[in-house]
Amino acid sequence: MLSYRHGFHAGNHADVLKHLIEVALIDYLGQKGTPFWYIDTHAGAGVYSLTEGFAAKNAEYQSGIARLWERSDLPAALARYVDLVRELNPDGQLALYPGSPWFAAEAMSRSDKLRLFELHPTDAPILAENFAEQGRRVQVKQGDGFEGIKAILPPPPRRALMLIDPPYEDKRDYQHVVGALKEALKRFSTGVYAVWYPCLSRREIGDMLDALKKLPAKNWLHVRLDVQSPSADGFGMHGSGMFILNAPWTLPAMLKDVMPYLVATLGQDKGARYTLEQGGDL
Repeated sequence: MLSYRHGFHAGNHADVLKHLIEVALIDYLGQKGTPFWYIDTHAGAGVYSLTEGFAAKNAEYQSGIARLWERSDLPAALARYVDLVRELNPDGQLALYPGSPWFAAEAMSRSDKLRLFELHPTDAPILAENFAEQGRRVQVKQGDGFEGIKAILPPPPRRALMLIDPPYEDKRDYQHVVGALKEALKRFSTGVYAVWYPCLSRREIGDMLDALKKLPAKNWLHVRLDVQSPSADGFGMHGSGMFILNAPWTLPAMLKDVMPYLVATLGQDKGARYTLEQGGDL
Protein backbone atom coordinates (compact mmCIF):
# COMPACT_ATOMS: atom_id res chain seq x y z
CA MET A 1 0.00 0.00 0.00
CA LEU A 2 1.79 3.07 -1.30
CA SER A 3 -0.93 5.74 -1.44
CA TYR A 4 0.22 7.49 1.74
CA ARG A 5 2.20 10.72 1.25
CA HIS A 6 3.33 12.54 4.37
CA GLY A 7 3.22 15.85 2.53
CA PHE A 8 -0.53 16.02 3.19
CA HIS A 9 0.13 16.12 6.95
CA ALA A 10 3.42 18.04 7.15
CA GLY A 11 3.68 20.29 10.19
CA ASN A 12 0.46 19.14 11.85
CA HIS A 13 0.03 18.53 15.59
CA ALA A 14 1.40 14.98 15.24
CA ASP A 15 4.56 16.28 13.58
CA VAL A 16 5.01 18.78 16.41
CA LEU A 17 4.97 16.02 19.03
CA LYS A 18 7.11 13.62 16.98
CA HIS A 19 9.80 16.14 16.05
CA LEU A 20 9.90 17.78 19.47
CA ILE A 21 10.78 14.40 20.98
CA GLU A 22 13.13 13.45 18.14
CA VAL A 23 15.19 16.62 18.65
CA ALA A 24 15.25 16.14 22.43
CA LEU A 25 16.56 12.58 21.99
CA ILE A 26 19.22 13.66 19.51
CA ASP A 27 20.37 16.51 21.74
CA TYR A 28 20.70 14.09 24.66
CA LEU A 29 22.73 11.60 22.66
CA GLY A 30 24.88 14.42 21.34
CA GLN A 31 25.94 15.50 24.82
CA LYS A 32 28.36 12.60 25.12
CA GLY A 33 30.52 13.84 22.28
CA THR A 34 31.04 10.41 20.67
CA PRO A 35 29.48 9.53 17.28
CA PHE A 36 26.09 7.92 16.92
CA TRP A 37 23.70 6.99 14.12
CA TYR A 38 20.19 8.18 13.33
CA ILE A 39 18.11 5.46 11.64
CA ASP A 40 14.74 6.30 10.07
CA THR A 41 12.57 3.42 8.87
CA HIS A 42 10.00 5.58 7.05
CA ALA A 43 11.88 8.77 6.21
CA GLY A 44 9.52 10.41 3.70
CA ALA A 45 10.75 13.10 1.32
CA GLY A 46 12.83 15.05 3.85
CA VAL A 47 11.42 18.56 3.29
CA TYR A 48 7.89 19.73 2.48
CA SER A 49 6.40 22.88 0.98
CA LEU A 50 3.54 24.35 3.01
CA THR A 51 2.45 26.84 0.35
CA GLU A 52 1.83 24.48 -2.58
CA GLY A 53 1.21 20.85 -3.35
CA PHE A 54 0.04 18.28 -0.80
CA ALA A 55 0.45 20.32 2.40
CA ALA A 56 -1.42 23.33 1.03
CA LYS A 57 -4.42 21.17 0.13
CA ASN A 58 -5.56 20.46 3.70
CA ALA A 59 -3.28 22.99 5.46
CA GLU A 60 -2.96 20.74 8.50
CA TYR A 61 0.10 22.75 9.55
CA GLN A 62 -2.24 25.59 10.51
CA SER A 63 -3.31 23.57 13.56
CA GLY A 64 0.28 22.52 14.31
CA ILE A 65 3.52 24.40 13.72
CA ALA A 66 1.68 27.58 12.68
CA ARG A 67 0.21 27.92 16.18
CA LEU A 68 3.74 27.99 17.63
CA TRP A 69 5.40 30.10 14.95
CA GLU A 70 4.75 33.57 16.41
CA ARG A 71 4.77 32.60 20.10
CA SER A 72 7.30 34.25 22.40
CA ASP A 73 6.50 32.11 25.46
CA LEU A 74 7.63 28.70 24.23
CA PRO A 75 9.13 26.30 26.79
CA ALA A 76 12.83 25.68 26.12
CA ALA A 77 12.43 22.33 24.36
CA LEU A 78 9.69 23.67 22.08
CA ALA A 79 11.76 26.77 21.32
CA ARG A 80 14.66 24.54 20.27
CA TYR A 81 12.37 22.61 17.91
CA VAL A 82 10.82 25.75 16.41
CA ASP A 83 14.26 27.34 15.95
CA LEU A 84 15.23 24.40 13.74
CA VAL A 85 12.13 25.00 11.62
CA ARG A 86 13.16 28.67 11.40
CA GLU A 87 16.54 27.65 9.99
CA LEU A 88 14.67 26.29 6.97
CA ASN A 89 12.70 29.55 6.68
CA PRO A 90 15.33 32.30 7.14
CA ASP A 91 13.04 35.07 5.86
CA GLY A 92 10.66 34.46 8.76
CA GLN A 93 7.80 33.21 6.57
CA LEU A 94 6.55 29.71 7.32
CA ALA A 95 6.83 28.20 3.84
CA LEU A 96 8.79 24.97 4.34
CA TYR A 97 8.55 22.25 6.95
CA PRO A 98 11.38 19.77 7.63
CA GLY A 99 10.82 16.04 7.84
CA SER A 100 12.40 13.86 10.50
CA PRO A 101 15.66 13.31 8.55
CA TRP A 102 16.20 17.04 8.15
CA PHE A 103 15.76 17.65 11.88
CA ALA A 104 18.26 14.89 12.56
CA ALA A 105 20.84 16.16 10.07
CA GLU A 106 20.70 19.68 11.49
CA ALA A 107 20.68 18.70 15.16
CA MET A 108 23.45 16.11 14.94
CA SER A 109 27.19 16.61 14.75
CA ARG A 110 28.87 16.34 11.37
CA SER A 111 30.62 13.22 12.63
CA ASP A 112 27.28 11.47 13.20
CA LYS A 113 25.65 9.50 10.40
CA LEU A 114 22.14 9.00 9.08
CA ARG A 115 20.68 5.84 7.57
CA LEU A 116 17.34 6.53 5.89
CA PHE A 117 14.78 4.13 4.43
CA GLU A 118 11.80 5.11 2.29
CA LEU A 119 9.63 2.67 0.34
CA HIS A 120 7.53 5.07 -1.74
CA PRO A 121 8.89 5.17 -5.32
CA THR A 122 8.28 8.92 -5.64
CA ASP A 123 9.44 10.10 -2.21
CA ALA A 124 12.61 7.98 -2.08
CA PRO A 125 14.35 9.79 -5.00
CA ILE A 126 13.28 13.17 -3.61
CA LEU A 127 14.75 12.19 -0.24
CA ALA A 128 18.03 11.21 -1.90
CA GLU A 129 18.14 14.48 -3.81
CA ASN A 130 17.47 16.53 -0.67
CA PHE A 131 20.50 14.97 1.04
CA ALA A 132 22.79 14.60 -1.98
CA GLU A 133 25.20 17.27 -0.70
CA GLN A 134 25.69 15.41 2.59
CA GLY A 135 27.90 12.81 0.91
CA ARG A 136 28.62 9.58 2.75
CA ARG A 137 27.26 10.97 6.02
CA VAL A 138 23.73 10.22 4.81
CA GLN A 139 22.74 7.00 3.08
CA VAL A 140 19.29 6.69 1.53
CA LYS A 141 17.84 3.33 0.56
CA GLN A 142 14.55 2.81 -1.25
CA GLY A 143 12.99 -0.14 0.47
CA ASP A 144 11.08 -1.50 3.44
CA GLY A 145 12.59 0.00 6.57
CA PHE A 146 11.29 -2.85 8.73
CA GLU A 147 13.42 -5.24 6.71
CA GLY A 148 16.31 -2.88 6.08
CA ILE A 149 17.22 -2.33 9.70
CA LYS A 150 18.24 -5.98 10.09
CA ALA A 151 21.33 -5.40 7.94
CA ILE A 152 22.61 -2.36 9.84
CA LEU A 153 22.17 -3.40 13.47
CA PRO A 154 24.18 -3.12 15.55
CA PRO A 155 25.63 0.12 14.16
CA PRO A 156 29.44 0.45 14.25
CA PRO A 157 29.51 3.19 16.94
CA ARG A 158 27.19 1.10 19.18
CA ARG A 159 25.10 4.23 19.76
CA ALA A 160 21.96 5.05 17.80
CA LEU A 161 18.47 6.51 17.74
CA MET A 162 15.92 4.73 15.57
CA LEU A 163 12.67 6.42 14.60
CA ILE A 164 9.84 4.14 13.50
CA ASP A 165 6.78 5.93 12.12
CA PRO A 166 4.98 3.96 9.41
CA PRO A 167 1.74 5.36 7.97
CA TYR A 168 -0.34 2.53 9.49
CA GLU A 169 -2.53 2.46 6.37
CA ASP A 170 -1.96 -1.26 6.48
CA LYS A 171 -3.19 -2.45 9.88
CA ARG A 172 -0.44 -5.06 9.87
CA ASP A 173 2.01 -2.22 10.52
CA TYR A 174 1.12 -2.38 14.22
CA GLN A 175 2.39 -5.94 14.34
CA HIS A 176 5.33 -5.05 12.13
CA VAL A 177 6.41 -2.39 14.65
CA VAL A 178 6.46 -4.91 17.50
CA GLY A 179 8.23 -7.52 15.41
CA ALA A 180 10.85 -5.05 14.20
CA LEU A 181 11.61 -3.93 17.75
CA LYS A 182 11.89 -7.47 19.04
CA GLU A 183 14.47 -8.15 16.36
CA ALA A 184 16.23 -4.81 16.91
CA LEU A 185 16.59 -5.36 20.64
CA LYS A 186 18.12 -8.79 20.03
CA ARG A 187 20.74 -7.26 17.75
CA PHE A 188 21.23 -3.95 19.58
CA SER A 189 19.75 -3.91 23.07
CA THR A 190 21.11 -0.49 24.09
CA GLY A 191 19.72 1.54 21.19
CA VAL A 192 17.15 4.27 21.73
CA TYR A 193 13.95 3.43 19.84
CA ALA A 194 11.14 5.92 19.24
CA VAL A 195 7.79 4.81 17.79
CA TRP A 196 5.17 7.24 16.54
CA TYR A 197 1.52 6.21 16.19
CA PRO A 198 -1.80 7.92 15.35
CA CYS A 199 -4.70 8.09 17.79
CA LEU A 200 -7.51 6.36 15.93
CA SER A 201 -10.46 4.20 16.90
CA ARG A 202 -8.55 0.97 16.33
CA ARG A 203 -8.09 -1.98 18.67
CA GLU A 204 -4.68 -2.63 17.12
CA ILE A 205 -3.21 0.48 18.79
CA GLY A 206 -3.88 -0.75 22.32
CA ASP A 207 -2.59 -4.19 21.43
CA MET A 208 0.63 -2.69 20.05
CA LEU A 209 1.21 -0.54 23.13
CA ASP A 210 0.63 -3.49 25.45
CA ALA A 211 3.17 -5.53 23.49
CA LEU A 212 5.74 -2.71 23.47
CA LYS A 213 5.58 -2.41 27.25
CA LYS A 214 6.56 -6.06 27.56
CA LEU A 215 9.68 -5.86 25.38
CA PRO A 216 13.06 -6.50 27.10
CA ALA A 217 14.29 -2.91 27.16
CA LYS A 218 15.85 -1.07 30.11
CA ASN A 219 12.83 1.22 30.31
CA TRP A 220 9.95 2.68 28.33
CA LEU A 221 8.15 6.00 28.15
CA HIS A 222 4.78 6.65 26.53
CA VAL A 223 3.41 10.11 25.80
CA ARG A 224 0.17 10.87 23.99
CA LEU A 225 -1.34 14.17 22.86
CA ASP A 226 -5.06 14.30 22.10
CA VAL A 227 -5.98 17.60 20.45
CA GLN A 228 -9.71 16.92 20.29
CA SER A 229 -12.41 14.46 21.24
CA PRO A 230 -12.79 11.38 19.03
CA SER A 231 -15.39 11.91 16.33
CA ALA A 232 -18.81 10.36 16.82
CA ASP A 233 -18.42 8.23 13.70
CA GLY A 234 -15.01 6.95 14.81
CA PHE A 235 -13.18 8.33 11.78
CA GLY A 236 -10.19 10.67 11.73
CA MET A 237 -7.09 11.14 13.84
CA HIS A 238 -7.76 12.97 17.10
CA GLY A 239 -4.18 12.88 18.39
CA SER A 240 -0.94 10.95 18.30
CA GLY A 241 1.56 9.32 20.59
CA MET A 242 5.22 8.44 20.97
CA PHE A 243 6.55 5.31 22.64
CA ILE A 244 10.26 5.35 23.51
CA LEU A 245 12.36 2.36 24.54
CA ASN A 246 15.60 3.02 26.46
CA ALA A 247 14.54 6.61 26.98
CA PRO A 248 16.95 9.10 28.59
CA TRP A 249 16.27 10.03 32.19
CA THR A 250 15.79 13.69 31.21
CA LEU A 251 12.78 13.07 28.98
CA PRO A 252 9.97 12.74 31.59
CA ALA A 253 10.75 16.12 33.17
CA MET A 254 10.89 17.83 29.79
CA LEU A 255 7.53 16.39 28.78
CA LYS A 256 5.89 17.35 32.08
CA ASP A 257 6.97 20.91 31.30
CA VAL A 258 5.96 20.97 27.64
CA MET A 259 2.81 18.83 27.34
CA PRO A 260 0.42 21.14 29.26
CA TYR A 261 1.56 23.95 26.96
CA LEU A 262 0.87 21.85 23.87
CA VAL A 263 -2.59 20.93 25.16
CA ALA A 264 -3.40 24.62 25.69
CA THR A 265 -1.90 25.76 22.38
CA LEU A 266 -2.83 22.94 19.99
CA GLY A 267 -6.05 21.77 21.65
CA GLN A 268 -9.16 22.12 19.50
CA ASP A 269 -11.93 21.29 21.97
CA LYS A 270 -12.56 20.14 25.54
CA GLY A 271 -11.23 16.69 24.67
CA ALA A 272 -7.68 18.02 24.44
CA ARG A 273 -5.39 16.35 26.98
CA TYR A 274 -2.14 14.49 27.36
CA THR A 275 -1.07 11.16 28.81
CA LEU A 276 2.39 10.42 30.19
CA GLU A 277 3.43 7.07 31.63
CA GLN A 278 6.68 5.20 32.08
CA GLY A 279 8.07 1.88 33.19
CA GLY A 280 11.30 0.12 33.99
CA ASP A 281 14.45 1.83 35.15
CA LEU A 282 13.65 5.44 34.25
